[in-house]
Amino acid sequence: MTFVTRFAPSPTGPLHLGHAYSALLASDMAAAAAGKFLLRIEDIDRSRCRTHWEDQIYDDLSWLGLTWPDSVMRQSERLPAYEDALRELWSRGLLYACTCNRRDIAAAAGAPQEGVPLHGPDGIIYPGTCRHVSERSGPMPTETPLRLDIAEAAAASGLFRTASEVIHKSNFFMESGVGPNGETGQIAFTAQELTDSIGDVVLSRRDMGTSYHLSVVLDDAAQGVTQVVRGQDLFEATRIHVLLQALLGLPTPVYHHHKLIRDDSGKRLAKRDDARAIAKYRAEGATVDQIRAMVGL
Repeated sequence: MTFVTRFAPSPTGPLHLGHAYSALLASDMAAAAAGKFLLRIEDIDRSRCRTHWEDQIYDDLSWLGLTWPDSVMRQSERLPAYEDALRELWSRGLLYACTCNRRDIAAAAGAPQEGVPLHGPDGIIYPGTCRHVSERSGPMPTETPLRLDIAEAAAASGLFRTASEVIHKSNFFMESGVGPNGETGQIAFTAQELTDSIGDVVLSRRDMGTSYHLSVVLDDAAQGVTQVVRGQDLFEATRIHVLLQALLGLPTPVYHHHKLIRDDSGKRLAKRDDARAIAKYRAEGATVDQIRAMVGL
């Protein structure tokens, strides 16, 4: 099997040192294994994506010395594939329409009988307001966000025999040697943990026709990615992706969750941190070797 990595930025702002680290690491790993490094543009959020930022991505990565096949995958061109997957999950009764906004969710999750709101990979864990009141038969709604019934999905996935059974599904690598919960080589979780610590995640957002969780799983499979290289901040989301892969009959790659590049105060970098933008370092005369040294490569 060919060793395949990818870098999948969103064109919503300038690439910073954290992006440089992730892209260089993925490319280096592919080169060491005589494999392939792919580029994917995650542009499903059309309200924030801009053509000039996409052009800057190509320019910055080329300057870093990275190369990739000419056929760059763009999520905005894969909406039919996402819709097909949603329709499959809808036909199995695993999705439901949700009309709650963020304020509704925060209020319901923080109600006295619920206690302090719990947070998961997507923020406040959804309290299930629409779970038992939304119709799950008939035509699939297309103008309303769709949530995955996580408990039903876990039961339908074939991964678990009981809610408390621990599965060891996906190999992973952490630069620290262990995961956030002491894991050393496999992601281990139960169906009950999915319900309690993740909740019913959104798989189709209004005006997007998909979501990060659904699109990233389908795209990695479509591109034949065998090694997913991404930051430690996405570690908890990996359980969602393993579940979706099982539901949709897709392979589970090896996940490499690398360290996050932080500023002088220890805060992780974001696209609004223009002071750490690759383009700024380039303009100031930095070399690629200096960029590599800055991120520890």
